[in-house]
Amino acid sequence: MAGETLITIVGNLIADPELRFTNSGAPVANFTVASTPRSFDRETREWKDGETLFMRCSVWRDYAENVAESLTKGMRVMVQGRLQQRNWETPQGEKRSTVELQVDEVGPVLRFATAKVQRSQRGGSSYGGNQGGGQSSGADFNAPAGGSQNDPWSTSGSSFDNEPPF
Repeated sequence: MAGETLITIVGNLIADPELRFTNSGAPVANFTVASTPRSFDRETREWKDGETLFMRCSVWRDYAENVAESLTKGMRVMVQGRLQQRNWETPQGEKRSTVELQVDEVGPVLRFATAKVQRSQRGGSSYGGNQGGGQSSGADFNAPAGGSQNDPWSTSGSSFDNEPPF
C-alpha cells in the first residue's frame, strides 16, 4: 500500500523460524528478532546496553519456506517490513492486541559472518505464486527476465562457479 512506513530492525533470532501452513495450504514462517541498542558512556568509558526490543515477524508463501530453510537461532539478521496491529478476543472475552512486522525483506548480517547464497529453484506455486499474492510471472526475486548470455541471473547457457557473471 502507498504511504506505509517501512522500518528496519537489526538483531538476533531468538529461536529457529517456525514454519506452519494455513488451511488453504499457504506457508507462513514466524520468528522473533531481539534488538538491543548499545551506547558508549563517556564518563565510565564503557558500553551500556539499552532495553531489548523483541519484534515478532511473519513472512508468507515461498519466502516463508526460504526463511525457514536458511535462518537459524542466534543468527544476526536485518529485517525490513511494515508494522501491523492485530486485535482479537480470548475465549474468556478479554480483548487483546499485538504488533508484528510483516516482512518485506530479510537476510543475514554479514558484518561478522559469511553466507553463500543459492538461488531457489521454486517457481510459482499452487497457493498464489509470489510474495504479493499476485500471479507469478516466472521472474522471481526481482531478477531480470530473459535468458540471454548477458543476463547474470540466467540459468541457461552458463555454469555457476566462483566467479561472478558480471
